[in-house]
Amino acid sequence: MKRAQLRLIGGRRLRSPQGQDTRPTTSRVREALMNMLNAEIRGCRWLDLCSGSGVMGCEAIQRGASHVVAVEQDARTAAVCRENLELIASSEGCNATVKVIRQDLLRWLQVNDQESEQPFSIVYLDPPYAAGLYTPALEILKRSGLVTTEGLVICEYASKQPPGVPAGWREVERRRYGSSSLLILSPREHCRGDTDSTPQQTGPEV
Repeated sequence: MKRAQLRLIGGRRLRSPQGQDTRPTTSRVREALMNMLNAEIRGCRWLDLCSGSGVMGCEAIQRGASHVVAVEQDARTAAVCRENLELIASSEGCNATVKVIRQDLLRWLQVNDQESEQPFSIVYLDPPYAAGLYTPALEILKRSGLVTTEGLVICEYASKQPPGVPAGWREVERRRYGSSSLLILSPREHCRGDTDSTPQQTGPEV
């Protein structure tokens, strides 16, 4: 079956990886998230874990992200990701730097330190839904120093298989968009005065 053309919210076409191994984030989810993060994106450092085509980083660049790092294990997909990110970063009005790293997600997180990467203010984690990577990735992120003190980590997951929230993270919000959902987390020690209660879902649900 032929895959639909991949486009940014504004209509710009991107290259789409061949085959069925990648699962691009739907335009509905992308638009909802970009609207939610509108105030935080401009000037941010964006880390895209399991980046696939790089579409999330491209959306962030169009909204003013200053630096995007994408981590993708598959060589061909990483090449497509790099091409897409560089295309959007070189567009008129964009002033972002981009870097694509071809490496396994957990391996990269384990070997990385703050000397090679400054902390990120927004992290998007979108691994294969059933790969069991959410908890180990979040645990390493928490102790790695890769997330700023006021940063956000957004996990995209299958609505029927919600990931848990590891120790050290506070759940800010969950939103459901049909078969896909978003879990937004922040470092717990920087949420003083907040309760541990789970916020009510405010996003649209199908």
